[in-house]
Amino acid sequence: MTVTGRIVGIPSEVWHEEVLAPQFAYEAEHLLRHYVAIEKVLLLEYRRMELVDDAGTAAIAARLDGVSPETVRANPQENMSDISFALERHVAAGPVEPFAAWHVDRSRNDLQVCAQLMSAREQVRALAADLLAFDAAVRELAAGAVEVPMPGYTHAQAAQVVSPGFYLAALSYETLAAVRRLLAAYDEIDASPLGAGSMAGQELAWDRTRMAGLLGFARPQPHALVAVASRGWALAIAAEAANFAVALSRFTTDLMAWGGSAHGFLDLPDELSGISAAMPQKKNFPVLERIRGRCALVAGSAAELAAAQRNTPYTNTVEVSKEAGAHLRVQTEALRSTLRLAHAVVAGLEFRSDRMRAACEEEFLGGFTLANRLTLDEGVPWRTAQIIAGRYIKVALDKGLAPADGDAALLSAIAEEAGHRLAGPEALLAASLSVEAGLRAKTSVGSTHPEQVRATLTELLGEHERLTGRWAERDAAVRAAADRVAALLAPSAEADTPAERP
Repeated sequence: MTVTGRIVGIPSEVWHEEVLAPQFAYEAEHLLRHYVAIEKVLLLEYRRMELVDDAGTAAIAARLDGVSPETVRANPQENMSDISFALERHVAAGPVEPFAAWHVDRSRNDLQVCAQLMSAREQVRALAADLLAFDAAVRELAAGAVEVPMPGYTHAQAAQVVSPGFYLAALSYETLAAVRRLLAAYDEIDASPLGAGSMAGQELAWDRTRMAGLLGFARPQPHALVAVASRGWALAIAAEAANFAVALSRFTTDLMAWGGSAHGFLDLPDELSGISAAMPQKKNFPVLERIRGRCALVAGSAAELAAAQRNTPYTNTVEVSKEAGAHLRVQTEALRSTLRLAHAVVAGLEFRSDRMRAACEEEFLGGFTLANRLTLDEGVPWRTAQIIAGRYIKVALDKGLAPADGDAALLSAIAEEAGHRLAGPEALLAASLSVEAGLRAKTSVGSTHPEQVRATLTELLGEHERLTGRWAERDAAVRAAADRVAALLAPSAEADTPAERP
């Protein structure tokens, strides 16, 4: 018995080996259980429409329960190396012949995209969990480094005093923003394509809302063509993954710079370090290079996914659904791997606070504060205050003075040249150029002041907990749907009625 009357030949060896068999193996590993879940929901619909009795439903359900990657195999002669046909053959080979209407009014198009979307949603939920775990590790490290001064850099130049806690709070913010955007994307794409048929809908009275609920979707996709043709959901996921990967690569670049011998601001445990084969004195951090390199793969996969869809017809095509679609799993798995490495780095990272403080003490990082205080305490117009502060720093550097040396006479002389007599130059310098003053000079919400950083971390913790709860709700909805299907297919379950629908 063949699976088609239109094609009488079996797939060629090259077609099987290069395309069909690898595709079959991929779907058997990643999509098969979703195909089975879909088949069970469709079976329940056949029962609801009274196209099969309870005994026939139980027989098909039993065969579906026995499906595994070991029970369905690519076979050009028996199933054209197609997993849908293989699943159909497996059920048909059972002890009870399927009822006549089994698979009536059906298409592989909506079945395949439904399985792909179910798998993608699963990947997104797992990715969100990894991001939340990473965020918790980042905030834990940040909380212990709120009072540690370090130079902040702009344009690769030391600029102002900050702290590792302040910097890491920014990483936490970016991570939670990614989690939040993924949640929005998840809710936007949480629409079941099942029941769309090939492209124009189906002919029986399928209850698409019920089927969507039984598969753990929030709703059905309302337009049949959109259901099978659009892969905007894949682009949405890929875009958010790429967005975060770009941000993570930038933070990693800073860690690479700070961990280098030019700064020596941080250290990693030996278990995450490497050596030079030729230079025994070196301790390298190749894990950071790996993280940044994999971020490129994540960002590039999003571009590949978009390029593979571009200029294709707006309908169901293998090019879009299978060739292009494979990039999404590659991307999400790469990002999850990257996050595991980044999590290990954050958990093992130690800051060299002595070197950070020494670097702060070498630089005139309080120039901005000095200009502010000249205006606010001495009444010097802002632009003139900038000139005085800049002139003082230049002359001090020329004389070899350190920021802590605080030459009040020099500051007074420069101010007088600009037409301003200072009442308290000593106090101005003490409030501006010391490292501790620099760390606490900024007091606005979200600033580097230790109390503000602690407040920021508290807010981030609240957002973390909120998002954790939101994602838990999505996980619970999928589990509840699976439990509902299992209960409806249990031997003792009565035929479903509209009042029992989820």
